[in-house]
Amino acid sequence: MSDTATTETPKTAPPLEKQTAVGNYFVSNYPPFSFWKPEELPNYHAALGQAPKPDTPLGIYVHIPFCRKRCHFCYFRVYTDKNSQEIRNYIDAVLDEMRLYTKEAFIGGRKPSFVYFGGGTPSYLSEDQLRHLTDGMKELLPWDEVDEITFECEPGTLREKKLEVLREIGVTRLSLGVENFDDHILEVNGRAHRGAEIVRSYEFAQGLGFPQINIDLIAGMVDETEANWKDCIKRTREMAPDSVTIYQMEVPYNTGIYKQMKADGKLTAPVADWETKRRWVSEAFDELEQDGYIVGSAYTAVKDKSKTSFLYRDKLWAGADLLSLGVASFGHIGGTHYQNQHDFAPYVESLQNGELPVHRALTPTDDERLIREFVLQMKLGHLKFSYFADKFGVNPIERFAKPLRTLQDWGFATLDGDEWLLNREGLLQVDRLLHEFFLDEHRNARYA
Repeated sequence: MSDTATTETPKTAPPLEKQTAVGNYFVSNYPPFSFWKPEELPNYHAALGQAPKPDTPLGIYVHIPFCRKRCHFCYFRVYTDKNSQEIRNYIDAVLDEMRLYTKEAFIGGRKPSFVYFGGGTPSYLSEDQLRHLTDGMKELLPWDEVDEITFECEPGTLREKKLEVLREIGVTRLSLGVENFDDHILEVNGRAHRGAEIVRSYEFAQGLGFPQINIDLIAGMVDETEANWKDCIKRTREMAPDSVTIYQMEVPYNTGIYKQMKADGKLTAPVADWETKRRWVSEAFDELEQDGYIVGSAYTAVKDKSKTSFLYRDKLWAGADLLSLGVASFGHIGGTHYQNQHDFAPYVESLQNGELPVHRALTPTDDERLIREFVLQMKLGHLKFSYFADKFGVNPIERFAKPLRTLQDWGFATLDGDEWLLNREGLLQVDRLLHEFFLDEHRNARYA
């Protein structure tokens, strides 16, 4: 492998930041969101008028911003004060937004291949609201070619009747935001549900035969201990869901935890340090592997790969178009990223005026598109160089010579012919390693 770098790569990785400080850790897109600008909106509008590139899948994301309670670690746009009429108006706005998009050339006769309902708390919606939303969506863009419909749920919002409606709608992957099983941990972190509701909702969902049930856990929440984490993994193994997603606690700027830190004049968040969080995730993966699970990414373990998929993730990380609907949602059309209006009123008002509610956008260069797909697919722990060479016409071994050498020298990855493989130690800290592949102007900038 050639290495054209003029400076010698340190043979030892920079030390892990010990304590959890404020800021985004998880890398979900590239270039960073802070570089998306309103001035780029003409490129977004131009993208709407272009036919899709051949074989580009189309997905739909719907942001449901309503919650019973705002979690102290939440950094998404959510509302806890909206009444049923305001929620109905929001659903109508989402359908109006989708209706405007169906008139644009970028659809190109495509039907969605995956649909994702995120939040907020999608399961906050009532049965009638859910039917109104999904029936309207299906009328505008039929779901007969959809391979995956993911629906995020807060356990305390689920009753058997609502789960029956979700099954009727066609949800294939039900994702339960468990986070932790202990009532005290849930309370001090601002979660609305409690342990008994986790058990009840999971048993209801199992009985209805959803094709895939996923549970989310967070390692390193406020007041979490070694004993608590071990109990969380024990109870997860007893439940034996189809897949488990484990995130390491981070504290972005717009969270309740950060606001309290700022008020108290503290620089360190009151959560587990990074070394502990990574060890806890590693221990969880080790125990799940004993039960036959396969670690499929830096965050996921699946029980049966032949029956369990994450199409939303995999297609997005390979450049699919994402028609993203709802307040503050992020989408991707014809090579251009966009984000909707941040606040509820401007979002709804734009659509009542017959206008798309987009706030900012960014059209990456070809090199930035290559970096985006490369770093996101690294989160899987493995990738093939030939895929990127064929798609982008660039030899990634030459393009990324310096960071590839760096990660090898640090002992986190190996190059095996056409494959790039991260070991477990590298996978557990992949989000901080990805910055080695960023362009210089993006490395030390605020992420969001």
